[in-house]
Amino acid sequence: MESPYLRPRRLRRTPALRELVAETTLRAGQLVLPVFVREGAEAPVPIGSMPGVVQHTRDSLRAAAVEAAELGLGGIMLFGVPTAKDAVGSGAVDPEGVLNRAIADVAAEVGDALPVMADLCLDEFTDHGHCGVLDAAGRVDNDATLEVYAEMARAQAAAGAAVLGPSGMMDGQVAVVRDALDGVGATDVAVMAYSAKYASAFYGPFREAVDSSLVGDRRTYQQDARNALEGVREAQLDVAEGADLVMVKPALAYLDVVRRVRDAVDVPVAAYNISGEYAMVEAAAANGWIDREAAILETLVSIRRAGADVVLTYWAAEAARMLR
Repeated sequence: MESPYLRPRRLRRTPALRELVAETTLRAGQLVLPVFVREGAEAPVPIGSMPGVVQHTRDSLRAAAVEAAELGLGGIMLFGVPTAKDAVGSGAVDPEGVLNRAIADVAAEVGDALPVMADLCLDEFTDHGHCGVLDAAGRVDNDATLEVYAEMARAQAAAGAAVLGPSGMMDGQVAVVRDALDGVGATDVAVMAYSAKYASAFYGPFREAVDSSLVGDRRTYQQDARNALEGVREAQLDVAEGADLVMVKPALAYLDVVRRVRDAVDVPVAAYNISGEYAMVEAAAANGWIDREAAILETLVSIRRAGADVVLTYWAAEAARMLR
């Protein structure tokens, strides 16, 4: 029988008491800022479906990285937007390609003060918009794609990336990337595997952010939203292949998967608070329907509470300022 003396409200009475017993922490060092850099841009280009987010120039990217370091963020994740694409995504492996130049720029600007992370995928660089190369029948060729991922890994490590994020959901991608890095002596470069990446309706604004050329969908390689155990299995496979961190993406519609993965693996777990999740809050706030800042912090706390050690979010810099 429950004690008649229990009054849980006692510990909610003041902000100081609530802080004392808070079960979940949210701090700047747990947040990673995803950023886009557009090849040849002379000024930052606003992304219409993601208010407040831009495609950076090389100069504005460097400035954003410096600010991120000063705010104490946990990292910055780079995505490239090239001016030219082809069937095999050759810009992704070109040392002078937009993403590899951006990695070098940011690494030179912030050094070890801010972990420089790079998206390792072909979708921004292919004219068909898929995350890999296609076979004669127009299907994504898993093993041919892995060969390109290995080359990408070597190029990104040479540019100065500290963490690589293979995100294409190819079978065996983590092992191939790890072997490629170790083969050139880049044993200190970490791998943050996009392990449980779902084919989601919430990626829509991201497609605008990277000028995606995709026609159709990615359901033959990204996961089915109805499956949770599969996400755990993918994470466990990636850990066995050498992943230093694993990721669940998206975050909000998959908080149950975040918790299951956190309970199943012994490496840090990241979750990506993606573009559609960002856009929904921004749109509701713009209409005066919600308290924007409170909703941002509540969203990020929910991802942490579900078990994520690291949260990738477009609000990272703003949230860090709020937390100060």
